Amino acid sequence: MRSEKFHLVSFIGSLLKDSDYVYFISFQGMTVKDVSELRNKLSEVGAGCHVLKNALISKAAELNDVTAMKDLKLTEGTALVCGKGDASTVAKVISEFGKTHEQVKAKGGLMEGALLSVSDVAAIADLPSKDALRSQLLSVLQGPARNLASLLNNKAASILNVLNAYKDKLDSNN
Repeated sequence: MRSEKFHLVSFIGSLLKDSDYVYFISFQGMTVKDVSELRNKLSEVGAGCHVLKNALISKAAELNDVTAMKDLKLTEGTALVCGKGDASTVAKVISEFGKTHEQVKAKGGLMEGALLSVSDVAAIADLPSKDALRSQLLSVLQGPARNLASLLNNKAASILNVLNAYKDKLDSNN
């Protein structure tokens, strides 16, 4: 293998191993302007987009023991979208961009060493962001405490109302 290809394969291998998520997308037939627009949108959410040869991606997976990729057959032009952090936000960007640019389609992906199918990538795109999920979890966790505080407050208020009514009765009798 030539030196340039060796360095490129090791770069691809580091992307496959070090990223929290990797999506493989097709981009065949897109203009340079459209690819740049996609890259900019992905960059805004912390992801990188690299157009690579399928053979080099496969070789990098093989050399870096990414065994999950042995079942993924990449064809035509492939862009590798990867990064760290919230995978659902990036999948949403790909999905939304694919709605206006029919050439962009997910081919699959990798997450935590597992191969993702096209439907898995679509399902990830439908998930709420990590911040939204954290907010929902916090709301669920706060619910019982809020209910308990409300219940205790209501009980204290009803005892106070009974005492006030008794006081008013005594005052009216005098």
